[in-house]
Amino acid sequence: MAGMRTVTLIGKPGCHLCDDARVVIEKVAAELGAAVEERDINQDEELYRAYWEQIPVVLVDGEQHTFWRVDEGRLRRALGG
Repeated sequence: MAGMRTVTLIGKPGCHLCDDARVVIEKVAAELGAAVEERDINQDEELYRAYWEQIPVVLVDGEQHTFWRVDEGRLRRALGG
């Protein structure tokens, strides 16, 4: 779909901050019609090197938006909501 925004959560299994981030991302994305994808930092060496100290990392349309904690209002604004 043209114009659809994508939010990517980069994390790993067993990460409680990743779980918290997922809840916020899923809520905001559902309300604003954005796509959500998840990437496991343990399955991608490039992501691991880039982000291992920052997970969870959130990308909006491929650009880093935030890390560690996701602010619902800030994510909503980034997605145009």
